[in-house]
Amino acid sequence: MKRIIMTGGSGKAGKYVVRHLLDHGYQVLNLDSQKLDEPRARTDITDITDSGQVFNALTSYMGTHEFDPDQRPVRPDAVVHFAAIPRVLLRPDNELFRINAMGTYNVIEAAVKLGIPKVIIASSETIYGTTFAYEHRDPLYFPLDEEYPVDPMDSYALSKVVNERTARAFSLRNGTDIYALRIGNVIEPHEYAQFPDFFRDPGFRKRITWSYIDARDLAEITRLAVETDGLGYQVFNAVSDDTSSDLPTKELLARYYPAVPVKGELGEYETLLSGRKVREVLGFRQAHHWRDYVDPVHQPATQGEGR
Repeated sequence: MKRIIMTGGSGKAGKYVVRHLLDHGYQVLNLDSQKLDEPRARTDITDITDSGQVFNALTSYMGTHEFDPDQRPVRPDAVVHFAAIPRVLLRPDNELFRINAMGTYNVIEAAVKLGIPKVIIASSETIYGTTFAYEHRDPLYFPLDEEYPVDPMDSYALSKVVNERTARAFSLRNGTDIYALRIGNVIEPHEYAQFPDFFRDPGFRKRITWSYIDARDLAEITRLAVETDGLGYQVFNAVSDDTSSDLPTKELLARYYPAVPVKGELGEYETLLSGRKVREVLGFRQAHHWRDYVDPVHQPATQGEGR
């Protein structure tokens, strides 16, 4: 049984990752500010901005009960770090940046210095600079790929840039595998009911270039990253293959980004946030498309109803 320490496992995306790992035979210890309602995984209430707490938590017993017969700590096989302030407008900018940047530094430093061989961190699509810009901002090109020269202006995305650089720096020290997932807009199953509203106002999701990722698919990507070794430092867009719009991609570009050059050919509904690398390197295959849950006349379909 592989042992995973997950930060932020009580959050919107994290709870799906925790349960997916448990379902695939992993032992998971969740570090969060709130308890996860999951009897198979214990939650340690941990402040990731406190380096001492992080070092202690990463060397803790990972079982679920204080009466377990053997409570000796065993080094985890990987750390998955999702804990963060999830977007702008929730905290003052400097506090958001402090928590996200220092929290990630503390987690990566502790993992590397404790000899944990794999770290997966949550980065963000916002790093491309369009999402939280002060006003509309054209990217340099589409589709946005992992080689794009990121240059955001907001404090949230800036914290993600710093986190990626932190990850790279620590990976260079001793070759630790550290993979950053640039996660698209996370959609839980019940949230497909919102898609008809998205379709009525196509420009509403322009800032995120109509990206999305089903929380269950994100959990799969995370597990694949845990199980893929030897890549050193890597960045992956964690996104669906298609956009979250019912309009063809070329129509979206013509209407909302007419001046942005496009590299290569795009499929009819292909995402503008490139998922090629996560498919080719990690072997990800999308299992959940919005069309599985929203019918052709834009009414939510019965959950699980396929195309």
